[in-house]
Amino acid sequence: MAQEVNNAPAQEQDVNELRKIRVEKLETLQQAGKDPFQITKYEQTHHSADIKADFEALEGQTVTIAGRMMSKRIMGKASFCNVRDLKGDIQSYVARDCIGEDAYKDFKKMDIGDIIGIKGEVFKTRTGEISIHATELVLLSKSLQVLPEKYHGLTNTDLRYRQRYTDLVMNMDVRDTFIKRSKIISSIRRYLDDKGFMEVETPMLVSNAGGAAARPFETHYNALDEDVKLRISLELYLKRLIVGGLERVYEIGRVFRNEGVDTRHNPEFTLMELYQAYTDYHGMMDLTENMFRYLAQEVCGTTEITYGDNVIDLGKPFERLTMTDAVKKYAGVDFDEIKDTEEAKKVADEHHVEYEDRHTKGDILNLFFEEFCEDKLIQPTFIMDHPVAVSPLTKRKPTDPEKVERFELFINTWEMCNAYSELNDPIDQRERFKAQDAAADAGDEEANHTDEDFLNALEIGMPPTGGIGYGIDRLVMLLTNSPAIRDVLLFPTMKSID
Repeated sequence: MAQEVNNAPAQEQDVNELRKIRVEKLETLQQAGKDPFQITKYEQTHHSADIKADFEALEGQTVTIAGRMMSKRIMGKASFCNVRDLKGDIQSYVARDCIGEDAYKDFKKMDIGDIIGIKGEVFKTRTGEISIHATELVLLSKSLQVLPEKYHGLTNTDLRYRQRYTDLVMNMDVRDTFIKRSKIISSIRRYLDDKGFMEVETPMLVSNAGGAAARPFETHYNALDEDVKLRISLELYLKRLIVGGLERVYEIGRVFRNEGVDTRHNPEFTLMELYQAYTDYHGMMDLTENMFRYLAQEVCGTTEITYGDNVIDLGKPFERLTMTDAVKKYAGVDFDEIKDTEEAKKVADEHHVEYEDRHTKGDILNLFFEEFCEDKLIQPTFIMDHPVAVSPLTKRKPTDPEKVERFELFINTWEMCNAYSELNDPIDQRERFKAQDAAADAGDEEANHTDEDFLNALEIGMPPTGGIGYGIDRLVMLLTNSPAIRDVLLFPTMKSID
């Protein structure tokens, strides 16, 4: 939508020369006392989509719109142009006799990409297109760069991510994705606020980055002459607030993990964690199922959503499977019948599941799940009762001390969230931290480390608590049918260009 009629495509011309011409046009305007950059505001009364939606009431009425000119057709004394604003495109009929001879001459010299304001009457053309008959047209900002050519648009994926501003100008579906992202986050806040949760903020720079299995980024705080880390999770500070008597808390914020980049991972991403006193992981399952259903209805208008080739039904009750039962179902191995780590490694060898020497029976159960089960979980499924070996912050099941009261929700084969009945026994927690310290000493860069202040908080006393973490970016991918995490991050991490 960004090409002037009768001009050769921009890529066939010398872009530097075209920019030079635009700069000369700007200088001419400035010399004539018409510098667009001196304009400080413009009063919009409507957006394009609102005019189209409410045409019957607005027909014949005067409106003012503002946006970027995406095309124009010069036809003697009368012309057409298309303007793109926040909500879409609308056509304007621009006639010399209506806006004045001088203004019409200025209009003819304007370029695709210029930001303009238009005042005029709403009408419908003979071909049935809702338009604005301009009585006033103002250049609000001069575009000095050439937009991508009309019919091919901005298709280079790398360039789209690096120049998101151009991507948003050219691709309305991209703009719609980020409008939906904002709506998803505001809907989460509304849902939780209505449930009595309180939104809080916790530190990003920490001395001990805990709460998840991830390698942190490290930096140096000059004022204190101390090395600090960027947080990898929100968990340990939010639990401190539960200790302090704030019974329902949540935070939506960026966390940072020093890991690779792929279609579902970015080193900085948005996490939402919430904690609720006096409930357990079953309470978190109920909250999660209801919230996902609510978000789909609010954002998509339905609980049946499409992702790729799959139709995912968020309206039906979510399936609930223990990790042991899932492995038994999809791999044919019953870990309840496996006595110890030695036997688990033997079974792993038989099924060609790779493991490390340090891995225990619980670790190997988790590896079996990742190998044989995850790719089967298209419809919403809670995977419950994980092994204690991979859950250092979770309360053990009273009926089976090898397992913990934890679940992960899988949709479309992805882990969408991770939840616990939170461990509130400070003595047990210290032992778990010791095991993590040993793993770190053995070379595990993602292991947690003992957090003495958190242990002190637990010794003050934390009530029974349910907690959960949601990856917001992955949730946005699901609800917008986006193939990669970079498609839902306005400014994803990119390797610098030399």
